[in-house]
Amino acid sequence: MSIVTRTGDSGSTGLMYNRRVPKSHARVEAYGTVDELNATLGVARAAATHDFVRPMLLAIQKDLVLVMGELATHPSDLARYLADGFQVTGPEFVTRLDQWVIQIEAQGISYKGWATPGATPEAAALDVARTTCRRAERRIHALHDAGEPPNPEILIFLNRLSDLLWLLARWVETHADNAGPDLASV
Repeated sequence: MSIVTRTGDSGSTGLMYNRRVPKSHARVEAYGTVDELNATLGVARAAATHDFVRPMLLAIQKDLVLVMGELATHPSDLARYLADGFQVTGPEFVTRLDQWVIQIEAQGISYKGWATPGATPEAAALDVARTTCRRAERRIHALHDAGEPPNPEILIFLNRLSDLLWLLARWVETHADNAGPDLASV
């Protein structure tokens, strides 16, 4: 099987369960921007110099794959999606992010220069991911405005994720010359 299917040549794309929609559809914009977020997190993970950052970002990327699958499913196909064993975004996604935020905040963070990203390549990559996360959040709100309300847990997750990414960037800047504690065990 080739990656080249030619089915999208006319400007449509397939959702889960072969439902076709225009590539400009709000649902495609939503999961496409989450895909961009996942890619920017991959760049941030590749740039990471602190041992705890890489596994944290990888765990988030795995959650985003689940979010994309859920967003790529038309609401009328959601029961089938669940019956096929796919997971939907739930409160546990947010709980883990909240735990990481609490641990990072407890370590003390410098907010000097926080409004100007780029103090280090690693922090800059995290700030790019944060802004992409905010755009994904806006695209999912647009999906709601288009009459296809998404799972509200996705919006909570992305809102909290952008907060975590901002905080991680500040942590990295604060600890630029120090590997810091292992937070990946959370």
